[in-house]
Amino acid sequence: MKYIIIVLAFLAMSCNNKAEDAHAHNEDGTHAGEEIPRLSHTIWTDKTELFVEFPALIVGNSSRFAAHFTVLNKHQPVREGSVTVSLIKGDKGLRNTVDAPSSPGIFAPTIQPKEAGTYQLVFELKTPEYSDKITIDNVTVYASTDEAIKALGTAEEDGSISFLKEQAWKLDFQTAAVVSGKIYDVINTSGVWMPSSGSVKSLAAKSNGVVDFKVNNLTEGTAVKKGQLLMSLNSQGLASNNLSTEIANARSNFEQAKSEYERKKELYNSKIIPKSEFEKVESNFSIAKSNYQSLTSGVSGGSKQIVAPFDGFVQSIAVSNGDYVEQGVALVSIGTQQSKVLKTQLAPSYGLTMENVQGIWYQTKDGEWKNVSDAEGSILSIGKVVEFEKPLISVFAQVNADVDMPEGSLTPVQIAMGTATQNTMIPVNALLEDYGSYSVIVQLSGESFERRPVKIGKRNGENVEILQGLEVGEVVVTTGAYQVKMASMSGSTPAHGHEH
Repeated sequence: MKYIIIVLAFLAMSCNNKAEDAHAHNEDGTHAGEEIPRLSHTIWTDKTELFVEFPALIVGNSSRFAAHFTVLNKHQPVREGSVTVSLIKGDKGLRNTVDAPSSPGIFAPTIQPKEAGTYQLVFELKTPEYSDKITIDNVTVYASTDEAIKALGTAEEDGSISFLKEQAWKLDFQTAAVVSGKIYDVINTSGVWMPSSGSVKSLAAKSNGVVDFKVNNLTEGTAVKKGQLLMSLNSQGLASNNLSTEIANARSNFEQAKSEYERKKELYNSKIIPKSEFEKVESNFSIAKSNYQSLTSGVSGGSKQIVAPFDGFVQSIAVSNGDYVEQGVALVSIGTQQSKVLKTQLAPSYGLTMENVQGIWYQTKDGEWKNVSDAEGSILSIGKVVEFEKPLISVFAQVNADVDMPEGSLTPVQIAMGTATQNTMIPVNALLEDYGSYSVIVQLSGESFERRPVKIGKRNGENVEILQGLEVGEVVVTTGAYQVKMASMSGSTPAHGHEH
């Protein structure tokens, strides 16, 4: 029994010594359980958004960064590449590189500072597609945890909406910076889509024959590719206007004219026949050659081939399969959506001229605003004459972008005119409307958002003027704002200290 008591006493003393050792060897001399404050920064370049979280930098402590890299185009996580983090003061510094993300979009380099002071924190991103360099100035390295807590305090809820990067990356999500730009007075109207010159081509029969469709279920709207065989004209078995017979006759005439031309050419070169006689033979040869080439062009298997002149769609079909047609008859029209004319009409009281019109925007089938000047489009003409039966002035614009809307259909149009004013503006897609009041979702940091009311002014196509509520340089959500709004109303905000 005495030995048992002695052993228990020894164990108790040992445990006390271990606890004291643990307390004495806490890295910065603070009490165990004190949490190091965490910091976060969000920086945007023209290519990348960096949202980085990390514990306050303390001498001797190894700080692990959770660096979230988002490619601004399509707002997708960086899935491949390396990140180097550098802590620089003067001409000295520390550096650490990770060669791949720990999970899509998230890189986790570490830094262990050696001296207190103010530093630059530099992140260098290298991906297969591009490279980027992001610098955070005036980053403090603290001498101890006590000093960091005293300087930074503890984190408090700020009432913002938490929407994690992992959530945004899974959605159709996009942001845009608030900018200062030119805003015009606009005329809101509508326009009608018309075919442009060269966007529709009618294919006619180049010989007599029976129509044979080469595309199953060839109907209006059928998509076609350049060079695709659509139909053929077959005249075999016809007693008259037989293509094979015409080709044979044309070949005979061509060969005869060629032989005569070559013989007369030798005589002319030898100055045996006059120039006028040679020129007559030369003309007959050219006509016979052209006629033969025209008949044989596009002929295969004794049939004349009708092919699509460009990528597009069947606009109209003037014949039926099996019809007999004569040369010159229209067979089919092919159109393209890559070029159209937009026609709109305005009252002459607006005083619109080619000199004061500044731009035209139209709305696509998906509801997006596009500028006519995109894809080298242009304003073609503005009418100058008003008639009693036609009291409106017509405005025509060439649109060279792909327009997936039927000819004759209507679309909303905005025409900018006059002198522009410079003011704050954002993409119109960023607006949230509630009973005539407008708000936007502002990105405060990488995973922190707020809903903010705004007062709007003029709309210029894809952009809207902001009179009150936003400052240039702030970032708003243009796609996915509704999901962030719903997150604020759900009552269950995701935990901020998520694992990476």
